[in-house]
Order: sequence, then structure tokens, then C-alpha cells
Amino acid sequence: MTARLSLYQKAENELYKMDSSVKTKFYDFCHQFRIDPDHPSVDLKPLKGDGRIFRAKVDRSYRALLARAGVGEDGVQQWLIVAVRHRKDVYEELSVAVNRITGEIEFVDLGVVGQSVLQRAGLQLTPAPDEQTAPTEPTPVTAVAQPAPPAEPLLAGCTPEGLRRLGVADALIELALTVTTEEELDQLIAGAPRLTAEVLTGLGSGMPFDEVEREITRPSATELEPGFEDDMAAALTRTAVTTVDDDIRNVLAEGDFRAWKVYLHPTQHKIVERNYNGPARISGGPGTGKTIVALHRVARLASALPPGHGKTILLTTYTKNLTADLRSRLTSLMEPALLGRIDIKHIDQLAQSVLNENTAPGSQRSLITDDRALDVLREVLFEHEEQRWDAEFLFDEWEQIVLGQSLATRQDYFKARRAGMGRALNRPERAAVWKLLEQFTLRLNSMGRETWAQAAERAARCEMERARRIQIRAERKEDIGGDLIHLDDNSSALRYLRHRYRHIVVDEAQDLSSAHWKMLRAMVAPGPDDLFIAGDTHQRIYDRQVTLSTVGVNIRGRASKLTLSYRTTQEILDQAAKVVGTATYDDLDDGTDTLDGYHSLLRGPAPELAACTDWTDEITQLADTLKRWRAEITRPAEDGTVRDPSGTMAVCVADSDMAGRVALDLETKHSIATATLTKDGPQGGGEVHIGTMHRFKGLEYQKLAVVGASDSILPRTTLIEKYATTDPKRYERELKKSRNQLFVATTRARDALRVSWHGRPSPFLPM
Repeated sequence: MTARLSLYQKAENELYKMDSSVKTKFYDFCHQFRIDPDHPSVDLKPLKGDGRIFRAKVDRSYRALLARAGVGEDGVQQWLIVAVRHRKDVYEELSVAVNRITGEIEFVDLGVVGQSVLQRAGLQLTPAPDEQTAPTEPTPVTAVAQPAPPAEPLLAGCTPEGLRRLGVADALIELALTVTTEEELDQLIAGAPRLTAEVLTGLGSGMPFDEVEREITRPSATELEPGFEDDMAAALTRTAVTTVDDDIRNVLAEGDFRAWKVYLHPTQHKIVERNYNGPARISGGPGTGKTIVALHRVARLASALPPGHGKTILLTTYTKNLTADLRSRLTSLMEPALLGRIDIKHIDQLAQSVLNENTAPGSQRSLITDDRALDVLREVLFEHEEQRWDAEFLFDEWEQIVLGQSLATRQDYFKARRAGMGRALNRPERAAVWKLLEQFTLRLNSMGRETWAQAAERAARCEMERARRIQIRAERKEDIGGDLIHLDDNSSALRYLRHRYRHIVVDEAQDLSSAHWKMLRAMVAPGPDDLFIAGDTHQRIYDRQVTLSTVGVNIRGRASKLTLSYRTTQEILDQAAKVVGTATYDDLDDGTDTLDGYHSLLRGPAPELAACTDWTDEITQLADTLKRWRAEITRPAEDGTVRDPSGTMAVCVADSDMAGRVALDLETKHSIATATLTKDGPQGGGEVHIGTMHRFKGLEYQKLAVVGASDSILPRTTLIEKYATTDPKRYERELKKSRNQLFVATTRARDALRVSWHGRPSPFLPM
């Protein structure tokens, strides 16, 4: 090999969209270039505009644009492919540079900038000499138009020095200050390097200069040595690239999702690599890469483990289907040997494994759903002729206060804080409530049943007792010194008396209960890198608001926030932000969280809001939309290949009854086959996935429709209206829960979103 090739991320994205025939020829070109860059078939020539950029021939129509990137430690010349273009789109004005903030190699292509901006800046693009076509006859001018008055620049408040300080590429600063419309800014952003695009997007969306510098520029900054701008070899090590090797054909065939799975933004990379002196948390809106960061964090922690075979890292989340997705994605990031040291379990599965270790054979309790448990509680209330409180209120009190705070006695309940519960209870009322909940618990015990919340609370107590014993043993060992001491305890849970895990990584953290957190806290010894937490309270769809500091998880000074979405278009994000509105959200601790600065570099059509006359009309319009989407997705490419539409489209609804109704109507009335989302994944062979808003957590689809977004459904007014006067705080919690469900649903869409209703629209929809 006489040359080493790397592929710039933008070039990789361009290749994904090209015909398979071009990809095949590109692979052949790479193979030839690596063997002999000077081979006549490569036709390597420098461009006049920037001596570091060369163009080379892929085939008769396409050219690879490459930059010299120094010599590697092994003496091999390094080249970076910065673009793959049709020959007519190769200009002399192409350039590369090393960004003064990130130290990354940046490729600037003025060819994608709008002509109006180029003309305003007095720039004329020059085709590369051998790409020029025959001159065309000049267009006769029949009239001389009066020049329009100069428009106000879109970034009128910015200066060249300010944009340079924020990290905007030098070649684009003057053009950015010339832009007068959002359309022109979008064109400029589309071809801009990463940091430039993020900065201009933030400024264009109205973010103040200081906020852009704090949220976008500073997290991307790297310490650079003098002369960094000329050291392309060092810059290459800081640039997100794909090494071009013999597997490049398979890489290109995987599509855009490959880049999403493995690419880390510099901000994310710093979070992954940082050493934390205790629990750390990362927050951010949908699509900002929290899960990707969590997965890379697991891989990074695993790579630093000492030799061994035990599963010393736990990766956990709330639901079973999300756990399966995490396992699949982690497999692509890690070697099998290291993957074998990761325990991947959803939180309830983890609690059950703890209970199985601590429960005598034959005495296990079977689990009961919350709906069935509520029926049992109603029976208790009926038998006691109790009418002061309904079953829902008491069940909430039981889960949030009694189980949430692990209250074992009536005296404990008398002293318990009930912040945020709404309806106040005096001492006699607490005594009555405790008696009823005691009877309810005894009834469940007599049935040999328990709820998921009960199981989590019991598991937390078991782990906390285990942690207490570990602490006692450590203190005794310190007192007496010497080797390990042996305790007379042979139970499987305590035999080894050590914490279960060295590190724990939690995804979708906003949905865990107090008991879950107490269990996790007890499973890992307090210390460096013990807990890494990823979550977004705007996506909390269960009524579990936990302050981490109250359950022994202190994240002060170790919290990070992501603001750039890689999955969803700006148009969809704008719609989703309106759903959230002005509601306030906690940050899993004593502060508040907002969507300020949350933005995307992706653009697409505006979401469609569709008012329908009745259910039949709504389903008919939905069917028409799905058929149109299918036609768009399966439109043959130039080489005749047709994309499989399975799993690219989805319909999201409020509850399982509506999901079944939609599936039946689509199949029987419109011949559209569906697959239903379950905790075990899609069930059924249909192309269109249908599921509840709860089931869509953590998923994404190219095109998504939300059906039944009516006032009586989001929120369920028949169920919560009674709280408006009897328990206003609970009423507000229920409203926020419904609002969050719609927010989660709308942000599952990647490219296209449609929201429909009949009757009155949901009050959460901007109308």
C-alpha cells in the first residue's frame, strides 16, 4: 500500500444517496488509489483554488475530491476524500482548512451556496479546466431591471470578528453576513462544515451570541498547539472520518443509520471520554444522541476494565423492547469478549433477579398489573364503605409516598413529606388512609400477588441491606487489617459480599421510580464513574418525579446537556416544542430543564395538521397518506433498485384499543397490512407499524402519523376532569403526562409527520 485513504463524513453521506453503480466504481477507485495514486486511470490533478485539494477520476461522470493529510507514523501518505461530485460540480474555489476552534479538517464548497448570495458577495465560481462545457450563447437582454434596494442582512447584529470567535469557517464569514433570507441561510448551512453549520443555525434561530458560544462553540473547543493550521496529519486525528479499507462496500450499503450509530459529535465525545468523580448525568431533547452517548460510554468503560470474565458493567433502561434495541446497537460497537462483560437488563428484570436470589423456593409472589391491583383496592374500599377517597388517589398515595419512601410503619407515614401530591391530609386522615392501604397490601399478600412497584421496593430493600453488610465488612476489615474475612452467611445474595457492578449506565432515566434508583445506588460502590445517567424529563410519560439527591445520587457539577438533534428535522422539532409549550420541567434534581437552544441541521416539509369530520374520514385520509408515503419510499432509483418500505412508516395512537381499531380498519377497508408494536417488538408481517405512545419510546420512523389527537383523548377528559376541583395538583400532573406523550409521539418522526383528529383538536396542538 502506497497511500492510506479516509472518508470525510459529508462525503460518506453523499455516497449513501448515490446509485449502487457509482458506489461500486468508487470502491474500485479507492482500491486503485491505495495501490498507486499516480496511476494514469486515477488522473490525480490539483485544483488552482487550494493547493491542498486534488480531484481524481472515479468514472467518466464522477470525481473524488481529496486533500493531502500528511504522512502517518508508518511513513504512508495519508489522503482524505472530502467529497464525491459530478464533474460539472467541481470548481476551482473549493478549499480545506483546519478549524481554529475544533482543530478539525473542514471542507468548504461554495457551489451549494445560493447564487443570490454569491452575486451579492461579488463571487463567481470557476469550473475546473477539464470539466468546462462548450460555451452557450448569451441570453439576450430585453429590458434593464432596476436594482432592488438592499435588504437587511439576516445576521445584522454579528461582526466578522464575532463569527470568527464562534468558529465559523473563514471562507464563509463574509457570505454569512451577506445572507438576507432564511432560505439563503439554509443553503449556506447545507454545505457548511459541522461547527459553522451549528453556529449559523443557532444564530439564525434567534439564539443570543453568548448562548451560542456557551452551548455550541465552547463544548467543541480543543486545545491547539501553535502552527496547528498547517498540521493536516494532526488535524486528521481530530476529524470524524471512516477509514477506507476492503470493507468499504459493506459500509456504504448500510445507509445513513450507520453514521448515526457510531458517529460522535465532539461535544458527545468529550462526555464519553471524561472521568467523573461520581455520578454524572446527560440530558437533551429527542434525537440529540443521549442513547448513543450512553452506548459509547459503556464501550469506553468496558475497554478500561481489568482482565477478567465477570459482568461488571450494567446497562439498564425502563422497558424490555428498549433493552433489546440497546443490546443490538451495542453489539456493533464492541468486541464479543468485552460485550460478554456487560449485563444488559431492563429495570424490572433486574429487580426480579434480585428477588429471586432473596426469596425462598415456593414463596415467590406473582406479579399483578396496576389495573387489576386497582380493582382489588376498589373491593377493599367497597367493603369498608369508604367514600372519602377514590381508588386512584389511594393507589397513587401508596406508590408515590408509601412505596416511594419505603415507609414501614404508620408512624413513618405520619412523618412523611407529601410534596407535590396536591390534596393535603391531616393526621386523622393519614391514619384512615394507612389502615386502608394496610388492608389492601394484606389482600394482595393473601392472593400471593404484588405489583411491579412493590417488587421494585422489595428489591431495593434487599440491595440496600446487601450494601449495608458490605459496608460493615469493609469497616471490620479496616479495623483488623489483613486478608478478607469470612462471614457466616451462605445465602446466594450475600455470599461474596461485594457490589454487583463496577459501573452502571442508565438510559431513559426519567421513567425510573425512587425504588429503582435506591436499588441501583446500592448495586455499585460510590466512587469515580459509578453511575452514568441519560434522560429527558420532557419525555417522562409515567408519573414518577424523582429528585436524585434524595435517593443518594448526587450529580451536582457533573451534568451535561445536548442541544443538537441528529434525527429529526427542524420543522418537526418546532412543532414538538409547541406541544410542550410553556410547561416547566425538572432536571432530575432541584433545578429546571428547558428546550432552549434545541435545534437541528436537518430540513424537511412542515408537519401536516389534519382536521377530519369523523373517524371514517380520519382513517380514509390516513390510508391515503400511507399509500402516498409508500409510493415515495419505493420509487425506483436510477439503477432500478426499489427500497423495502417495511418498518419505515408508523401510526401512533393513545391506547391499545385504538391501535387495534386502526389496524382492523386499515386492513379490512383499505387493504393496508400492519404490524403491532409490543414489548417484544413488532408482531405481524405488515409494512406499517402501529402502537401506543408508550410503545414508541426510543424508536424512530422515517414517516409517522399520529391519529386520534382529539380533545377527549389527549387528555382523557373523562378520567381526569374530576381532579380539576378535587385535586388540582394531580390534575396538572395528568395534563403534563398527556402532553409529554404527544411530545414523544411527534418526535419519533424523522422526515415527515402528520397529526390528525376529528371533533375538537387536543389543546396541546398549536392551532
